[in-house]
Amino acid sequence: MATDTLKSRAGAGGATSGLRRLLLDNGALTALIVLVIALSALSGDFLTTDNLLNVGVQAAVTAVLAFGVTFVIVSAGIDLSVGSVAALSATVLTWTATSHGVPVALAVVLSVATGVAAGLVNGFLISYGKLPPFIATLAMLSVARGLSLVISEGSPIPFPASVSHLGDTLGGWLPVPVLVMIVMGLIAAFVLGRTYIGRSMYAIGGNEEAARLSGLRVKKQKLAIYAFSGLFAAVAGIVLASRLSSAQPQAADGYELDAIAAVVIGGASLAGGTGKASGTLIGALILAVLRNGLNLLNVSAFWQQVVIGVVIALAVLLDTLRRKAGATPVAAGTGGNKGKQAGTYALAAVVTVALVGATSFLHNGGSSSTTPKMGLSLSTLNNPFFVQIRAGAQAEAKKLGVDLTVTDAQNDASQQANQLQNFTSSGLGAIIVNPVDSDAASNSVKAADKAKIPVIAVDRGVNKATVDALVASDNVKGGELAARTIGEKLGGKGRIVILQGQAGTSAARERAAGFAAGLKAYPGIQVVAQQPADFDRTKGLDVMSNLLQAHPDVQGVIAANDEMALGAIKALGSKAGKSVQVVGFDGTPDGLKAVGSGTLYASVAQQPSQLGRIAVDNALKALQGKTVEETVKVPVKVVTKENVAGFSG
Repeated sequence: MATDTLKSRAGAGGATSGLRRLLLDNGALTALIVLVIALSALSGDFLTTDNLLNVGVQAAVTAVLAFGVTFVIVSAGIDLSVGSVAALSATVLTWTATSHGVPVALAVVLSVATGVAAGLVNGFLISYGKLPPFIATLAMLSVARGLSLVISEGSPIPFPASVSHLGDTLGGWLPVPVLVMIVMGLIAAFVLGRTYIGRSMYAIGGNEEAARLSGLRVKKQKLAIYAFSGLFAAVAGIVLASRLSSAQPQAADGYELDAIAAVVIGGASLAGGTGKASGTLIGALILAVLRNGLNLLNVSAFWQQVVIGVVIALAVLLDTLRRKAGATPVAAGTGGNKGKQAGTYALAAVVTVALVGATSFLHNGGSSSTTPKMGLSLSTLNNPFFVQIRAGAQAEAKKLGVDLTVTDAQNDASQQANQLQNFTSSGLGAIIVNPVDSDAASNSVKAADKAKIPVIAVDRGVNKATVDALVASDNVKGGELAARTIGEKLGGKGRIVILQGQAGTSAARERAAGFAAGLKAYPGIQVVAQQPADFDRTKGLDVMSNLLQAHPDVQGVIAANDEMALGAIKALGSKAGKSVQVVGFDGTPDGLKAVGSGTLYASVAQQPSQLGRIAVDNALKALQGKTVEETVKVPVKVVTKENVAGFSG
């Protein structure tokens, strides 16, 4: 009896220990399962076929980038350049194919070669130039992004139709980006687990000096490792551009951080020596599921960043606990029971399906709400103009009894595409979009049209797609008014500088075109410099300070928004409003205060709150089947000290 009791206790302890070890060894998989179950319980829109496919599509670019970064991190390196290399590779493809008539197949080869070349440069600087990987790849981040902007001249380039099919679906339901992700994942797993270079990565990451003394040609291996990272970045760039129907020079900005996060969440150590492709895929899926679920739950974009940061920190903490507990993550190709690992994944799938099926009853049988639901995707909320659009939209939605979900694309066309996909799959009654880029939003709007969801564009139109209405002021017309205002104030003569918006955005292009058109009427006005300050007040201050060193006698400034104008005023100091006249754009609260004080001569105000209100009103009419005008123009107005007191945005 005593013997049986002891055996029973030992068996129970062994089972508990085994479960604990299973969870520690598969922390990322456990986290993914918990996330899926929790979001299925919290949102009835999460567990649908369309939405799950959306998650796969949204994870694809990050996952492909992360597979390449896995090679680097396993070898104890880092690659901060993959996002910029992806943008450069896509730009090279479209530029050679559309502008120079290169056959598309050859253009694809050149694009991939560009990614490999960038990786080789990284590897050379690290192996033979003895630069730390952080510094070498940080330099490439800047070089690749700059070359992308130079080649494209800051404007998106339409993607070749024969390659854009990578963003389509097979059989009308299976997204091609998901297939590309799976194929690249299998290639990464094969390289890590079945090849000499893969085993070398683990050896170098485990102990580089020992690897060198063992006969490995570490320098040449690092060249190959970073070349692989560049190749995967090129493929990711092509997939991303195909989704957006254009190569965006600012595409994949910040994606290198997501890629690194996916690798770390997937169980790899930044110290090197561990990591596997399956873990990286799980890490990328966790990030995609988080963003998708938080969108569906209407969580603020700002809080989303907080949540994702906490998840990354917890992933690293779990890695530390796992090591202290003696858990040993299996490094691909270095041993381990593959059958047991496959069984773990199969068991996880069965448990997930069972629990998710149980939670689905929470959303069955309930009465559907009669409250109209809409989604508003703004290009950014890091700008007072778009904050005012949101405020106007929310005020009108509250007045009309509309449930409005607002998302922030953070000036990332790909992130906005994900948000619009989420809106479409969650079955919202209508969608309002303020495009990051008019071309890049087209595929997402087409998908909403196909789902019979009315789409209203606000402030900027959508190219190559049909929207029910465009609610906007005319950026080109506003630019012309700004130019005429400064021309008249200076009496038709003088030296001015122009602070441009973020390169590659439609607002920057349109306002710049308006400035140029308006200045044609004043041949005595000389534009001595034009520089981008990215719609940012701090950059406006820095750029203006630099320009004043070369052009201290400047007499006027035109800024493509009030934020840059306010930065320029700070740089000008006592000159602002006296010897130097500054004209801004947007009519933001801070801009209007500066107009009232006399430091900002004028602002071309677009009445953003009105844009938001009218957009919601038209979206509700379209949802109710009422007729709406194709174009609703909100007039722009030049606000000066004389009329600022009576102006309301």
